Amino acid sequence: MTPGGTATAARSEPAGARPGEPLVLVGNPNVGKSVLFGYLTGKYVTVSNYPGTTVEVSRGTLTLEGVRRTLVDTPGVNSLVPMSEDERVTRDILLTERQRVLIQVGDTKNLGRTLFLTLQIAEMEVPFVLCLNMRDEAASRGIRVDSRRLGESLGVEVVPTVAVRREGISELMTAVRLARPSTWKVHYDAPFEAAIAAISALLPDAPLARRALALMILAGDDSLTGWLRARIPEASLARMEEIRDVLQRDSRVPLGVLINRQRQREADRLVARVREATPTRRAPLGRLLDRLTLHPIFGLPILAGVLYAFYLFVGVFGAGTAVDFLEDTVFGAWLNPWMIGAVNGSVPWAWLRDFLVGEYGLLTMAVTYSIAIILPIVTTFFLAFGILEDSGYLPRLAVLVNRLFKVIGLNGKAVLPMVLGLGCDTMATLTTRILETPKERTIAILMLALGVPCSAQLTVTLAMLGGLSWKAMAVWLSVVVGCLVSVGFMASRILPGRGSDFILEIPPLRRPTLSNIATKTVARVEWYLKEAVPLFLLGTVILFVGDRFGALAVVERAAAPVVHGVLGLPPETAGVFILGFLRRDFGAAGLFRMADAGMLDPVGIVVVLSTITLFIPCIANFFMIVKEKSWGVALAVAAFIFPFAFLVGGALNAILRGLGVVL
Repeated sequence: MTPGGTATAARSEPAGARPGEPLVLVGNPNVGKSVLFGYLTGKYVTVSNYPGTTVEVSRGTLTLEGVRRTLVDTPGVNSLVPMSEDERVTRDILLTERQRVLIQVGDTKNLGRTLFLTLQIAEMEVPFVLCLNMRDEAASRGIRVDSRRLGESLGVEVVPTVAVRREGISELMTAVRLARPSTWKVHYDAPFEAAIAAISALLPDAPLARRALALMILAGDDSLTGWLRARIPEASLARMEEIRDVLQRDSRVPLGVLINRQRQREADRLVARVREATPTRRAPLGRLLDRLTLHPIFGLPILAGVLYAFYLFVGVFGAGTAVDFLEDTVFGAWLNPWMIGAVNGSVPWAWLRDFLVGEYGLLTMAVTYSIAIILPIVTTFFLAFGILEDSGYLPRLAVLVNRLFKVIGLNGKAVLPMVLGLGCDTMATLTTRILETPKERTIAILMLALGVPCSAQLTVTLAMLGGLSWKAMAVWLSVVVGCLVSVGFMASRILPGRGSDFILEIPPLRRPTLSNIATKTVARVEWYLKEAVPLFLLGTVILFVGDRFGALAVVERAAAPVVHGVLGLPPETAGVFILGFLRRDFGAAGLFRMADAGMLDPVGIVVVLSTITLFIPCIANFFMIVKEKSWGVALAVAAFIFPFAFLVGGALNAILRGLGVVL
C-alpha cells in the first residue's frame, strides 16, 4: 500500500466522472463522511429533509477540474436493503438520480463492514470510488490494508485517507475522475441465480442494475413496491412475489439473511486477501479509560460527570451566563432601547410601532428571543455535542443508559436530547433527529414537551422548592418522573411503527480536533439561523395578532375557573400559564413573584410547579414540533398535554389537601 496514494484499478479504460455530475457520499455511520463533506464543501451547504421524510440530507458544492459540482451527503447506512428511514432515503437517492458518481467512505479498521456495503454498491453497477478513512486509527491498532491490491480486486479506485487531518483528499479527488462500476461480482447459489434472472426480466430500466433490484426484492424490500407499481403491471409484481415465495419455501432461513451471509463471506475473502493485522499494545491509560467508560458500574460516575459538565456548559453557561449578557446587556440595555427610540421616532402608525417594538414586537421579542436567548444555547450545545462526537464518548454514553430508555420505547441515543432539554426544549426537539425511526422521534418529542423543564424554569423551580421541606422536592420529582415513565411506556405501545435496533460501533476514545468541531458548529448554527429563526418570527406575529384582537385575554378568562376550581390556585395563576406558553422564563418568573407575595401556600407551590412542568414548554417549542414533524403531530401533542397537566395537577391537589400533607 502506498500511503496517501491511489490504487490503480484493473480496467484500462475508466468511464470516469463526466463534468457536472453530482457526487454522492455513502457509507456506514461514524466513518467520517460529515468531516469529508465539510472539508470539501466549506460553508456553502444546504440541509433539508428528504421529501416525505424527517431525514436530513446535506447538499453543498465543490469545484473539480474547474467545474462546480453538487456533493450530497446521505445518511449513514449499514445496508442498502432498507431497515430504517435513513437507509431508505440513501437507497432512494441512488435509485432516482441517474447521473451521479458515488464516493463510498469506509472505516479502514472495520474493513469487513465496509466491504459488505461495497459489494452491494458493486451489484448496482454505478461508478464509484472507495475512500478508506481513519487510516491512522487502523495503523495504531496494527492494521494495514493493501489498497492497491484491493482496488485491483474490485476494479475501482481505492484511496486511504485521514479526513480530520485532510490527508489523501487531493488523491481522492483525482480518483473521482476515474470512477467506474466495479468488476467484482458475488455469485449466489444456483436457485438464487435463477430467481435473480427471472425477476430481472420483469424489471423496468432504472439508474441501478436490474440484478441489484432483484436481490432487494428477494431480500424482502417492501419499500420498493410503490416505485415498482408505478412502472410495471400488477401481473409482473404478482409474478415476482411468486418467485420469491417459491424460493423461500425451500429454506427455513429468510432469504435476506441468506443473501447477506453470502455477501459477508465474499467480504471476508477480500479482507483476508488485503488486510494484515499486527498485535499492538495500547497505552495503559487508554485501555483503562476504554474499559471504565463502558463498565456497568464504574462507567456511571463518569457518565454523571460528563452529563454534569455538558449541563454546566450548555445549561448554565450557555442558557445562563451567555443568555443573561446578551438579553440584559446587549439587547436590554443597548439594542432594544435604540430600536424602540428609532421606531417611535420614525413610524407614524401606532399599530406598526407595536408590531415592531411593542410587547409582542417583531424586533423586541422575536429577534431578542431567537438571538439573545436561543442562539447561545444552540452554539454551546453544538460545540459540546461536537466534542462528544469527535472524542468517541457519544456511543459509550448511549450504551450505558440504553436499558433504562428501553422502558419508554427509546434507546440510549435519546439521552442527549433529554439532557439538552434541561437547557432549552426547543433546541432539544431539533436534536431528536439523531434517533433512527419516526416512532422514536415522536416519543422523544412528546417526552420533552411533557416533562423536561428548561433551564429558566428549572432554576425558578429549584429556588421555590428550596424554601420548603425536602418532601416538597420529593413530591414534585416523583410526579414528573412518574408521568414521564408512564406516558412514555404507554406511547411506546400505542404509537404505530417500530423502534430501531440498538447497534453501535464503539470507536476508540480520541482527542477531538478543534478545527473539525468548529467547522461542524458553524454549519449547524448557520442552519439554525436559516431554518429555525423564521419560526420565532411566525410565533411572534401570531401572538401580536392574538393580543391585538383580544384573543389572549379571552383565553385567560376562560382558563381562570379551571385553574381555580381544579388546581385550587388563585385565578391570577391563569395568566402565568398563558405567559409561560408564550415564554417559559416569563411564566416561571410570574410564579416566583406570586409565591414571594404570599399568594401560594406550600401545597399550592408544589401543585403549580408540577402542573407547569408538565405543561407544553412554549410557543417556540410548539412550532419546532411543527417543523420537525407536522401540524397534526404538534396539535395532537398539545391536545394531550394541556388536559393531562391539569388533570395531574388537580389530582395532586386533591390528594395532598385531602390527606392533610404538610410540605
